[in-house]
Amino acid sequence: MTSPLPSSSAASVLDLAPVVPVVVVSDAADAVPLARALVAGGLPAIEVTLRTPGALDAIRAIAGEVPEAVVGAGTVITPEQVGACMAAGARFLVSPGWTDALLEAMRGAGVPFLPGVSTTSEVVALLERGVREMKFFPAQAAGGTAYLRSLAGPLPQARFCPTGGIGPANAPEYLSLPNVGCVGGSWMVPADAVAAGDWARVEELARGAARLGRDPGRSGG
Repeated sequence: MTSPLPSSSAASVLDLAPVVPVVVVSDAADAVPLARALVAGGLPAIEVTLRTPGALDAIRAIAGEVPEAVVGAGTVITPEQVGACMAAGARFLVSPGWTDALLEAMRGAGVPFLPGVSTTSEVVALLERGVREMKFFPAQAAGGTAYLRSLAGPLPQARFCPTGGIGPANAPEYLSLPNVGCVGGSWMVPADAVAAGDWARVEELARGAARLGRDPGRSGG
């Protein structure tokens, strides 16, 4: 059964799980068992980054063979990539930054999208364009939890998926913020486990990530 994901709201991506695995797939043959392990561990939203030649094939394989996964494309930086990702079966799009041309292409794709921001001006510019859900990147380098906490007061309508420098030690602090819906990270897909095909380890790490608690009193979750 395909996991539900209304195409009208990127907030549905933010709310699927506390962590979105950010996956770099070197061998497309690993995509399906990797996705199955992540889903079994409780992480249905999977961002496959366009950093390798096999990324689109990986998205296509997951979309076709792991319907319970919500597979998305990350590191989307051109309008042309948007079309390729949609053709491969991506169900959401993530960019490290944005331009008006890229934003228009992502909006026209008809699926949830998370444009990347790292400054207050970029956040305000997206709000002006009707976008409320964003990727905060690179999270740690751009100011971390202190920066996001400062944004929550003047810009409470913006919600974020912080990514970059986040692991199991600091993820709970991010998730405790009222303007954070989820975090992106790769610690549950260590390169050595993927290379060895140790999907049981990936599933175990994913299960730990899925258990990262959220404060019941947080708003916007």
